[in-house]
Amino acid sequence: MPENFEIAHLWVFWLLPLPILVYWLLPPLRLKSASLAIPNFKKVEEYTGEKLRNSALIKRKGFFKVVFLFIIWVLLLGAISSPQLVAEPELKVKTSRNFLIVADISFSMAQKDWVNNGQKVRRWDGVKSVVHDFIDKREGDRMGLIFFGSSAYIQAPFTPDLKTVDEMLEGADVGMAGQMTNIGKAIVKGIEMFDQDTIKTKVMLLLTDGIDAGTDILPLDAADLAKKDSILVYTIGIGDPNSGGSDLDERTLEQISELTDAQYFRAIDSERLNEIYEELNKLEPIEFEEEEFKPKTLLYFYPLGLALFLIILQSLVLSLFKVLKQLKNKNSNG
Repeated sequence: MPENFEIAHLWVFWLLPLPILVYWLLPPLRLKSASLAIPNFKKVEEYTGEKLRNSALIKRKGFFKVVFLFIIWVLLLGAISSPQLVAEPELKVKTSRNFLIVADISFSMAQKDWVNNGQKVRRWDGVKSVVHDFIDKREGDRMGLIFFGSSAYIQAPFTPDLKTVDEMLEGADVGMAGQMTNIGKAIVKGIEMFDQDTIKTKVMLLLTDGIDAGTDILPLDAADLAKKDSILVYTIGIGDPNSGGSDLDERTLEQISELTDAQYFRAIDSERLNEIYEELNKLEPIEFEEEEFKPKTLLYFYPLGLALFLIILQSLVLSLFKVLKQLKNKNSNG
């Protein structure tokens, strides 16, 4: 992840001239020291006519010492300014949608005419293997699961825990909801689930291989109710309607999707179903948003450590010079 160098408190460097202002504006520090007593000092004063007065000796710092102290000051300001490496804000999945899978598990889904990896398997087994992958890729969506046949049952309520939804899908099998296909009742059950949730964006994915055999509510009437609740109903027809073993009602599925401003897809094998899910990912993409938190690497300890090192080095050098001077004086007196 690329990182940019930033200084959190740039205003700190306005303090750079502070030592110069202190030197100019504040008076020198006055320290009293012992004076030298001279015999007959008064007579000398009377003889010369000079009056006794206070005086001060201002010690001047060497150029290199001033530069050294200024470098330390700059380093301390650099530490206070909080230099840092700031990475780009991370993207997190924005949970803003309920995605409901409504799957047909009537007896017709047990037919072995579905091609999966070159082998013929039951329609339900083929569909289930692809739906597993689809669920795994919908990170960020709150997903729910309804199975229907003669009746419709909520298998998993809306949850961000996609692993649980996946496990509930794996546990389902053909015939658990009855042998007939009641598309209208399945859509109404989905509407009821959406009504119990507060998220506004609602997407329903209806998979079926049959024709509606219900009498309670017609599929198009149920689709009209979904449209009023702003629910997008994408429909997927399982199987080939031109084959002898299919009674897929594509016209009704197309009308359901058109009525709810969605789309209809036909899936005749696992490869095509995977392609459909890729198209769905484009139509209903997972949304991301930037996190307010930006990963930061603080660097203040580098100038601070260097400043402390220079202070210690200066103290050691001054102490060394003092010791050498004392040794020199001692040798001179000896």
